[in-house]
Amino acid sequence: MRAASILLSGALAIIAVGMAVSAAQPDPVQSLKSVQSFASIADDKQRSLALFQEVGKVITHARCMNCHPAGDRPFQGDDRHPHMPLVVRGVDNFGAIGMRCTTCHGPANFDPGGVPGNPVWHLAPIEMAWVGKSLGHICEQIKDPNRNGGKSMDELLHHMAEDPLVGWGWNPGVGREPAPGTQKEFGALFKAWIDTGAVCPAA
Repeated sequence: MRAASILLSGALAIIAVGMAVSAAQPDPVQSLKSVQSFASIADDKQRSLALFQEVGKVITHARCMNCHPAGDRPFQGDDRHPHMPLVVRGVDNFGAIGMRCTTCHGPANFDPGGVPGNPVWHLAPIEMAWVGKSLGHICEQIKDPNRNGGKSMDELLHHMAEDPLVGWGWNPGVGREPAPGTQKEFGALFKAWIDTGAVCPAA
């Protein structure tokens, strides 16, 4: 009887662990279309619009939106729920005094605890907030130096295509869905959008 009880307990433990691991697994990674797949669109304006719609798959993904909140509190998770524990951006977007982002977020992901990491983990400035805005509004905002951190289009391309903090979106650690495609593919699409006139969807 005791042996049967032990076996049952062990089986239940295995099932519980399996369910926890399964729950932590993100959905399959979404893909991005290649720049070449838009070559058949002859009109530059229409091609630029189509390219930004594809770029928008990354921009509006939880990996990006969670750190571009319209308020002082970041979001987390694929469902974009408010960050727990309660934290705020602080005056420099790196957290409040006594509760800096780096208090919990190290230089790299800590998968055993499910804590994401990067050496410069912080929120985007409030003027770069994306949450609650249409893709068209976000597009116009991205192009506006007063609302994009004072960046030129070349600097924006470097930020999107090469910045390691942006790149974290494709390496988010266990239990989080990566942003669609790869950072290289995203950067190529962003460059093609710029090269075709950086046309924005209707806001």
